Amino acid sequence: METAADATGLRPSPPQKPPRTRHRGVLKYPVVRQLARFTGVGVVCTASSLAIYALLRPWIDPQLANAVALIVTSLMNTALNRRLTFKITGKHQRTRDHLSGVIVIAIALVITGGSLGVLHLIRPEATVTEELWTTTLSGFVATAVRFTLLRHWIFRRARHM
Repeated sequence: METAADATGLRPSPPQKPPRTRHRGVLKYPVVRQLARFTGVGVVCTASSLAIYALLRPWIDPQLANAVALIVTSLMNTALNRRLTFKITGKHQRTRDHLSGVIVIAIALVITGGSLGVLHLIRPEATVTEELWTTTLSGFVATAVRFTLLRHWIFRRARHM
């Protein structure tokens, strides 16, 4: 038996994937696009971390203020990078990703906390401003380590997104 769609030749077309965006110049390389998104996430998280540190520092030890600021913003950073930088959505492996992110947090804490320790060893009377500069500069090193670990270890399944 022939249906109206058969008789007219009007059949629903199968669902199609949206066309892939063709990137030009350096944006054709996935790592460059990821670095751009990672940088945006990093700017937001760094500003948040510095604000938390500056708010806590008058009341608590610099190492503890650094740890609290870093832990809070690192959890946010892992979630944002998972979604925005590496385009991973859904709940699949989310818990594992965040647990792996804790290791990255610990490494960043060693880097930034170590830099604060060196600052106070060299200059025991360091001001909060000097501490902020120290954590910011050492944060750049921690950021490079973070991107490398996120890209090649935690989110390696999405390297080419």
